[in-house]
Amino acid sequence: MSEEANPVEGTPLIKPSSTDHPLHDAVVEACRTVYDPEIPVNIYDLGLVYTIEINDENEVLILMTLTAPGCPVAGEMPGWLADAIEPLAGVKHVDIELIWSPPWGMEMMSDEARLELGFM
Repeated sequence: MSEEANPVEGTPLIKPSSTDHPLHDAVVEACRTVYDPEIPVNIYDLGLVYTIEINDENEVLILMTLTAPGCPVAGEMPGWLADAIEPLAGVKHVDIELIWSPPWGMEMMSDEARLELGFM
């Protein structure tokens, strides 16, 4: 079997973020200004933003998901997120990519989100 069919053990399901990039914290805060209209929690704490990748040219790639593929704002939410990030000083370009693997689950929420929704 190929390695693609069987991922190497220890390979993360979610691509790591560029946490050491100087723009990372500002991008996270911008993500926290976007809310799922059906759940009163921002999409970052909800666990919908999987990866924030920022390259040396300050181009931002966001890998995100939705709570369900049939989410009524599936076509709009990536644009809302791009609109929140693009105005940040230093950001050259933003790409938002919707991914469905791994599927979102409530375990991806931050403790703050769980507390706000009454799950803790």
